[in-house]
Amino acid sequence: MLTNHPKIDRLSGLLQRFVLRAQTLHTGPLRALASYGHQGQGGCLHLLLRGSVVLRHGEHGALQPITEPSLLYFPRAQPHWLEPQGPVPAELISVAVDLGSCDDNPLLRALPAVLLHPLAQLPQLAPALDLMSAESAAARCGHGAVLDRVAEALVIQLLRFAIEQRLVDSGLLCGLSDPRLVRVLAAVHAAPDQPWTLPRMASLAHMSRARFAEHFARVMGEPPGDYLTGWRMGLARTLLAQGMPLKRVASEVGYASGSAFTRAFSRRTGCSPTQWIHHRAARSTEASTANPALAPFSLYSSLAPEHSA
Repeated sequence: MLTNHPKIDRLSGLLQRFVLRAQTLHTGPLRALASYGHQGQGGCLHLLLRGSVVLRHGEHGALQPITEPSLLYFPRAQPHWLEPQGPVPAELISVAVDLGSCDDNPLLRALPAVLLHPLAQLPQLAPALDLMSAESAAARCGHGAVLDRVAEALVIQLLRFAIEQRLVDSGLLCGLSDPRLVRVLAAVHAAPDQPWTLPRMASLAHMSRARFAEHFARVMGEPPGDYLTGWRMGLARTLLAQGMPLKRVASEVGYASGSAFTRAFSRRTGCSPTQWIHHRAARSTEASTANPALAPFSLYSSLAPEHSA
């Protein structure tokens, strides 16, 4: 049985920590084979409004015909191809979606590799889908900005759908739909700086410590302490990448001192925060040197379709 928790916001604590950004890549007819996900760090959302396409994802993935209006969401950067098929032109909206690094954002790790659903099966998303379709067709001034913002709202609605429908058997999406664990997860996500102990988390879930630890590990696929540390370290990497001073990062993620945070960070990642910052800067420099024209949202290869006017 699916359980809704109207008084517990299951997503805001996560979304406030990882900025959701969308950028429209293409609207209009898909005229040729299009290749996505080979560059950049973000995911990709496609809306097939009419016509048919063939999808292949992964270097050796099987071909999958899509013959009705559908939504495709690749949460993580993953090579995939779309090719129009049939006599009716394929009308497509493609949007790059950035929800942070997969290593840092537990939502991205929890989602399936691809979500593919006919639009007819997504009535709760109909208002946003209809607005995107209308904006794409009208192409009025500022329609690109409108599409970007509506796409961001659509991704949040899609995350709600994934939680409510329990699209995976374990992990964060299951935890957020669990009536006992959701209280703990929402609190930990909203306040990672708090002194979260096993007794405190168990009390919040209204369970004994032993029962809570067993239930958490079974639903989430890892012990409470491991999830808490992973959440804090992922958030810490995001804050370090934003340029926040180390001592402040330590405080933000629940460590009493910079040295305590550095020890925990090193155990988790295999390097100190300072070394991680230097490695990240070196990787960014190498990527820019290899392709100076690469934009943060660039997902297209040379086979990408052109933007509509």
